Amino acid sequence: MLRLGIAFFASGFAALVYQIVWQRMLGMFAGSDTVSAALVIGAFLLGLGVGSVVGASIADRLSIRGVLVAFAGCEVGIAAFALLSKVFLYDFLVGELATRVTGSVAVFGLCFAGLVLPTALMGASLPLLSRAAVDSLETAARRIGWLYGLNTLGAGVGAIAAGWLLIGEIGYVGTIQVAGACNILAAVLALMLARNAVAMSPVTAEPRAETAAPVPSTDGFGSLAFWSVLVFLSGYVIVALEIVWVRFLGQIGQYHAYLFATILGTFLIADGAGMAVASRIVGRSRDPRPVFFLLQSGSLLLASVLLLGLLWLLGMAPLDRILAADAGRFHGQALAIMVGLIVIVVAPPSFLIGMTFPYAQRAVQRDLASVGARVGWVQLANIAGNALGAILTGLATLHVMGTAGTIGLLVAISLGMVGAWLLLDRGTRTPVLRPALLALCIGLVALLPMIPGNAALWKILHQVGDGQKAYWSEDRSGVALFRADARQRGPFFIQGHTQSQVPFLPIHLFLGAVGPLLHADPADVLVIGVGSGGTPFGAGVSDATRRVTAIELIQLVYDVLGQTAAADPDGAIAAMLADKRYRLIHGDGRRALFRGDQLYDVVEADAILPESSHSGLLYSREFMVQVRGRLKPGGLFVQWAPTARVTHTFIDVFPHVVMLRPGSILIGSDRPIPYDALALRARLGSPATRAWLGRGGGEVSRMADIFSQPASIWTPGTPRMPADLLSDTFPRDEYFLNNPARAGSDVQPGK
Repeated sequence: MLRLGIAFFASGFAALVYQIVWQRMLGMFAGSDTVSAALVIGAFLLGLGVGSVVGASIADRLSIRGVLVAFAGCEVGIAAFALLSKVFLYDFLVGELATRVTGSVAVFGLCFAGLVLPTALMGASLPLLSRAAVDSLETAARRIGWLYGLNTLGAGVGAIAAGWLLIGEIGYVGTIQVAGACNILAAVLALMLARNAVAMSPVTAEPRAETAAPVPSTDGFGSLAFWSVLVFLSGYVIVALEIVWVRFLGQIGQYHAYLFATILGTFLIADGAGMAVASRIVGRSRDPRPVFFLLQSGSLLLASVLLLGLLWLLGMAPLDRILAADAGRFHGQALAIMVGLIVIVVAPPSFLIGMTFPYAQRAVQRDLASVGARVGWVQLANIAGNALGAILTGLATLHVMGTAGTIGLLVAISLGMVGAWLLLDRGTRTPVLRPALLALCIGLVALLPMIPGNAALWKILHQVGDGQKAYWSEDRSGVALFRADARQRGPFFIQGHTQSQVPFLPIHLFLGAVGPLLHADPADVLVIGVGSGGTPFGAGVSDATRRVTAIELIQLVYDVLGQTAAADPDGAIAAMLADKRYRLIHGDGRRALFRGDQLYDVVEADAILPESSHSGLLYSREFMVQVRGRLKPGGLFVQWAPTARVTHTFIDVFPHVVMLRPGSILIGSDRPIPYDALALRARLGSPATRAWLGRGGGEVSRMADIFSQPASIWTPGTPRMPADLLSDTFPRDEYFLNNPARAGSDVQPGK
């Protein structure tokens, strides 16, 4: 059992490492929006479900030696695919098919085709190994719970290790290789056990031991079908709750690259610990059913209370200052406190959720000859619930009901589960636990009116005070909020970040304006990222510009901009929305570059913090090469250079580069760039330019400070120094704790 446990721990570790890396790789193919992410998750879970069916159908037909060899074969197969996964998932899908595949059905089909083999092998592993571990009904629930607990603990450690250490140190490819080594370790351990195992025949010849079951089956409430339904609902609630945690805590933690791994890893580690603990005590319960309901619904009650408690604490000193809505969460005390809050909010309910698994196994394991099949079918029900929870919550309930409404829905589902059991049971089987179950029902009912509405929730999290107004929107893609004072001024939040302000910040206006001001004929301009509108507004500075196309990943940003324009019809946002030159569209800007064939005179990337999750996709060498391919001859690409790695990557792609100092604005082209500081200052000072930028709140004198120092210039003959370039498969700056960054302006030509 020790060696089986180590093998299953290693297998779980590898599985979550793969999930994190493969999801990022496929996101480059499918897109970074929520719908595309749901397609990738759905493909992953569907593969696991296929494996569960296969494992359930064969596990009980094999000898002990046979299931160990089969498990080892699964692990070797997973490792083999993993070592080749970059070639297929990235080089082929991203590099070759991303420009050709458009429909959601085709995207899902290719994601599933890319993942079905390894995920099916993962899904088959638990039924196989469970059959190897169980030699009696009395030990079935304990051993299966212990094994699956170790597997889940391994998965949690894998999520933490991948998110906090491996990816940031060795990139995606190196991380996959480490996970592959874990699969090989699991296979070796299984083969060592198989070599010494007795070549037993399948146990189907043994008499069925239905009467040995701990739960009577005469009422139908101990059947495999009954428990499959319960586990399905439990799987739905668990994943939906996880998505709510990511949305709620992500807003507070500002969605840096380490945050998702922290939430997922905490959930899995606590979940696995709950399984391990419950596997030791599950045999003490005469009837596991009421305990399952108590733990399942109790976990939702506890999760909701902890979220509401955190909401209350955020308004209290010192958290109101340390975790202020306008402050960063990327370093020091704020980051440490945020990690601690994640553990406090996520771990206790996850522990209770994990405890339900051994009780479900004790209820369904009533026949030694069908252990593997029953594990597989229960696992399939759980995966199906996970899939529905991910898709329905991510695409529907968050979109329609918002975060607060989704929390209320999950509480209502849990209330329905435990209430239905009390009505069906009528106290004849669970007289001892009935008072606790009734108290749980009362607690869930009392909790429902305490959940704030979505408007109140987001106002609290964004610290909207007296005398301020919130223009906000929430849908499946995230949350955006403009916190305005009486003069319609204030910060603009997207996914918890203070991305920009209204009136627009000078740096954003200048970032949008400098390309059209330098280009001789900036007829077509593309802006990737909209935010509060500062960069696309600046891009309309030239009368020669006939079209400004702006692409925003978070669709609801346009909802908030529309609300703001309605409240201030004379403002810059209203002017931009009414300007017929502008085409504001929703989508993945990088994906648009993949698939489009239009060429532009100027392409501009709105400033994004390098610490933000997925920011690496807009600072990678591959992205810059794509941009260069979409520029007309002599076209300009304008991008902020927050770090030295961004600068090195930029000058590696573009033969002609100008860096404006001290603002660290990079301008790249395939032709010499017509930069003259005095001429640019004169264009900024023209009456028409002053009038346009002034409407956005920009002061020309402050924008001139952005290029007040001598510019740095690279030509094809300027030496490029060796450096760690940013790539799709190694976004170093995004993993900022592993890769401390120097300022982009530190890079000098020839040095």
